[in-house]
Amino acid sequence: MTLLNKSPEMCERLAAANPSEEMLTILLRRRSLTVKDMIGPGPSQDEIDLILTIGSRVPDHKKQVPWRFLTIEGDARHKAGEKLRSIFAKNNPDTDNDLLDFEQNLLTRAPLVIAVISTATPDNPKVPEWEQILTAGAVCQNILLASNALGFAGQWLSEWYAYDDEFLAHLGLSKDERIAGFIYIGTAGKEPAERGRPDIKELTQKWQG
Repeated sequence: MTLLNKSPEMCERLAAANPSEEMLTILLRRRSLTVKDMIGPGPSQDEIDLILTIGSRVPDHKKQVPWRFLTIEGDARHKAGEKLRSIFAKNNPDTDNDLLDFEQNLLTRAPLVIAVISTATPDNPKVPEWEQILTAGAVCQNILLASNALGFAGQWLSEWYAYDDEFLAHLGLSKDERIAGFIYIGTAGKEPAERGRPDIKELTQKWQG
């Protein structure tokens, strides 16, 4: 029986510390693929549900759940794109049609876009806002890992529309909510190129007291 077919209750019974060479391989090979190299198909609804379930299995101080999801796929990507074009044209009146077309198609570059929305509140008496924000970031990373484990490519982006109040209101965000990331997910159209990685020895110090 695969994890896709296991119930949440069965998954809960898996050991918290479960050695897995396969998981280590996924983590060591994890690499974002730029959206321009993604093609269809995207995940099925069952796979999306699994991705979001895994995305939600993150450290969450006091169980505040300071995030929520919006999935954008199919025709909804084009409808959102029309709004992107309108906003960009209004804010950049001298823009030519080629650039407007590009902006309109930003959300169609992959079959599925998951907006991870941070619902962190600064006046939460239980958990500092910073910890809530970090939790939403962990959700984004888990979504990337789950997508890779299912055989899909993913990229975590923000871009200008993650910070545009008009577009965020169009998506239904409140004034207190923010985009932690737009996660683009699709089939890899090419092998992602490896990039330079930091030297952990240069980043690590052993505290001696």
